[in-house]
Amino acid sequence: MTTVLVTGGAGYVGSHNVLALINAGYDVVIFDNLSLGHSEIVEILKNQSAAGRVIDFLKGDLQNFQDINSAFEKFDISAVLHFAAFSQVAESVKNPQKYYFNNVYGTLNLLKAMIENNVMKIVFSSTAATYGEPEYIPIDEKHPQNPINPYGRTKLMIENIMDDYDSAYGLKSVRLRYFNVAGADTKSRIGEWHVPETHLIPNILKSTFSGGQRFKMFGTDYDTKDGTCIRDYINVEDLAKAHLLALKHLLNGGGTNFYNLGTNDGNSVKEVFRTCEDVTGKHIDVDVLERREGDPASLVADNKKSLSDLGWKPEKTLTDSVASAYAWEKIYQETLLNGELNKCH
Repeated sequence: MTTVLVTGGAGYVGSHNVLALINAGYDVVIFDNLSLGHSEIVEILKNQSAAGRVIDFLKGDLQNFQDINSAFEKFDISAVLHFAAFSQVAESVKNPQKYYFNNVYGTLNLLKAMIENNVMKIVFSSTAATYGEPEYIPIDEKHPQNPINPYGRTKLMIENIMDDYDSAYGLKSVRLRYFNVAGADTKSRIGEWHVPETHLIPNILKSTFSGGQRFKMFGTDYDTKDGTCIRDYINVEDLAKAHLLALKHLLNGGGTNFYNLGTNDGNSVKEVFRTCEDVTGKHIDVDVLERREGDPASLVADNKKSLSDLGWKPEKTLTDSVASAYAWEKIYQETLLNGELNKCH
């Protein structure tokens, strides 16, 4: 049976991929230091194991080589899905050392352990932040990669390292460049859980449980369909399907490659607020302000390459993502804050 190591498997995107893997018939080893992931999520995932599937958990830090090497020594791993990373842009500007050590040095340890244990296939969680300021829209994979913050630079550096490791050692990688991830498991078993939460959709939904708050909308005079900025929101379950297809590509002998993961369309800021109001049935207070410097009018992925090569296309809408995120937020508010999350799964 094929066993997949998932680094960062106790986090938001990683945990949804663990679910997708076990449902597709893989055994999984979760490797996580729990600095951003959650032990409660690990327990939920273990309780959701499909018939005959095994989920193991190993607490460890990629910055410690022996931690990650022990995962390969203990388990018969065939491939890796790599999500473990810090990803806050503003924090990366204030504390780049934290990002270079964790994201880059940690990945170097992972790749070293893979090579020493002859595990030569990895799917890497990259980002649209490697592109930097858009030169054209939609952004395809031929767009120049000129990241404008340390977070984006760490991800691009890792992509370049993976090319070198393919040439030198034959280590095959698929890099998936995400745009804006949203939503939760449709069965409300897991969802987005960041402390602090910085993403727009979960913050809007959280506000409906706490007496509401006023949000800021920066600029309504952009050259877009309704004057507000457009961003490409990709559902987390659609995202997980793309990782399964990338994994299958590698396991079937496919070579190194890279793909955008987005909708090829995008939603405006006004559409996000309106959708959250429609789903929750609650009014969201918004103050309209002037544009923020540096906010592109539109950030949208061209996803044709992932469709042609992997056969992947997103299926869920923004409403689907907001609805599943809201269902998860209800569980978070009703059980997690009382320490009862595991009791209802």
